[in-house]
Amino acid sequence: MQYINYRENRRRGTADFPLEYHHVTEAHPQYIMSFHWHVEFELIRVLKGTLKLTIDEQEFLARQGSSVFIPAGSIHSGIPENCIYDCIVFDINMLMNKNDSCCRMIRKIIDHEIEVLNIYPETYDDIHHIIWSLFDAASSRNTGYQLVVQGALYQFLGIIFSRNYYNPAPDQQPKNHKRILQLKQALEFMESSYNTSVTLEEISHSVNMSPKYFCRFFHEMTHRTPIDYLNYYRIERACYQLMTTDMSITEVAYSSGFNDLSYFIKTFKKYKGTTPKKYLK
Repeated sequence: MQYINYRENRRRGTADFPLEYHHVTEAHPQYIMSFHWHVEFELIRVLKGTLKLTIDEQEFLARQGSSVFIPAGSIHSGIPENCIYDCIVFDINMLMNKNDSCCRMIRKIIDHEIEVLNIYPETYDDIHHIIWSLFDAASSRNTGYQLVVQGALYQFLGIIFSRNYYNPAPDQQPKNHKRILQLKQALEFMESSYNTSVTLEEISHSVNMSPKYFCRFFHEMTHRTPIDYLNYYRIERACYQLMTTDMSITEVAYSSGFNDLSYFIKTFKKYKGTTPKKYLK
């Protein structure tokens, strides 16, 4: 799954079928799901092991056989442990047709009038069968898979409403709303500046915080320091360039914000456990 940009504006799938499927194993360069967010909704199914998820500061543990629903705009991350998982990212507007009764219910999700449950363990048989059918069709891409996928999405949302797998949205915004917006802003600044000699002072200034307070805030939100997280993002970008371009390791290092090749290789090994050469085409 290419979580190269923390806020991804690119089109998902095609204009007439805005949905993407990703299969993620330990060999994938973005195996660890960094903090990010996007305007589309996301479904995850855990095929093996466990996936520790953080969704808007709430932590969940998704085990083998579980399904996960991530609302649009939620900032989230995932730490896999001996895990294989699939993801589907989709624009829910693809389900908004002329059927007013369906649109009214889907609009409640889009407008955050209700909060759909995030985690569905394997014991949720009704959800389990629908999600597995959806993912199997999306991964196969057989003729007509679009019909199966779209039908399964309608079934999934129908079960959500019929079984009350949701909670009413609170009347007031949660207390952590401002913190989440600030973290999004900081991540966007890192994304746009990762290939420069950006400083901690500049990052903290982007959210109107002092460096000391920002470090504490960022660690509380992500459990990492800002510089550690920035270097991890740089390595993710480097992996993507090594796999998709003909640039040399030295060129990739400098274009990813590193000023020293030996430090780049050392940092690469720290996060990926191997040398950059593994990702060369």
